[in-house]
Amino acid sequence: MSERLADWTKGEEVITFQTCTACGHVQYFHRAFCAACGSSGPRDARASGQGKVYATSLVCRAATPETRAHVPYNILLVDCAEGFRMMAHGENDLVIGDDVIAGFKPFAGKLVPFFSKKQ
Repeated sequence: MSERLADWTKGEEVITFQTCTACGHVQYFHRAFCAACGSSGPRDARASGQGKVYATSLVCRAATPETRAHVPYNILLVDCAEGFRMMAHGENDLVIGDDVIAGFKPFAGKLVPFFSKKQ
């Protein structure tokens, strides 16, 4: 398997995903194998950052001292244009079905994907 593309988990302002070269399955969590068929070496790619809100949850109580400054904050499940679903932060007024685009913002000392309503 080739070296993984740098993404937001490594401090880059990029979301990456994998596509299986054998069966075409799309997966967000990086693995050395396809979660659908078990084939090795899925291909890494950059996501466009576009998607649609699948679910939203406004967090009004800080889970840790580091997140207290961010309350209230919105946690989303986003169906990304490439066919995978991811959890991320987003604007507090987003609702299910909104078309969104990813950017990046600091949260509790880390840079994280942050979705805003697509213009």
